[in-house]
Amino acid sequence: MADNLSPVSHHELSRRGLLFVLSSPSGAGKSTIAGMLLKDDEQIAMSVSVTTRPQRPGEEDGKDYHFVGGDEFEEMIADSAFLEYATVFGNRYGTPAAPVQQKLEEGQDILFDIDWQGTQQLYQRAGEDVVRIFILPPSLTVLRDRLESRATDSNEIIESRMQRAASEISHWDGYDYVLVNDDLDACFAKVRNILATERMRRARQTGLISFVRDLMAQERG
Repeated sequence: MADNLSPVSHHELSRRGLLFVLSSPSGAGKSTIAGMLLKDDEQIAMSVSVTTRPQRPGEEDGKDYHFVGGDEFEEMIADSAFLEYATVFGNRYGTPAAPVQQKLEEGQDILFDIDWQGTQQLYQRAGEDVVRIFILPPSLTVLRDRLESRATDSNEIIESRMQRAASEISHWDGYDYVLVNDDLDACFAKVRNILATERMRRARQTGLISFVRDLMAQERG
């Protein structure tokens, strides 16, 4: 039998990217885990949202967010330019569709730190590309302690976040995976394992068709 096919390791096969969603109540750890994942894995990049929120000191337009006015945001909604959008604490946030689709086709994974509303919209628009993870705190007492330990929010804001947390937690069953963050390193390890597994799904391995065809041609030869 002819041996005209060069060995190819699985990770070298081309694949379609995925939309990797982390959601949790504020203080449950999604932003920390997202930051750890970005440092650990060069194949995934953070989604850059469009927002009407005022730009904060140190933030870079186009890198941290795309900052726009309310009228421009409304125009983008009318043009169906968003994969998802939501209003959070009085400000509007949305994920622009065009750059995300381009990155998916290039095999780039996109990380989303969004709430359940945004996740639901994203799944409706791009379900087959979406992997949804919800992160729960070990208890509401621990959640409150984490918010208070930040020392960045007033008591009023903390109470608002706690009330919002109850609403967000009620949507836990709209996710593919649900993790309890009672140990940050252990929770992060589970997130990494989920990402690795989802990358291996057959439907995302776009290079498999040509690879198998070459194998069959080798057999016929």
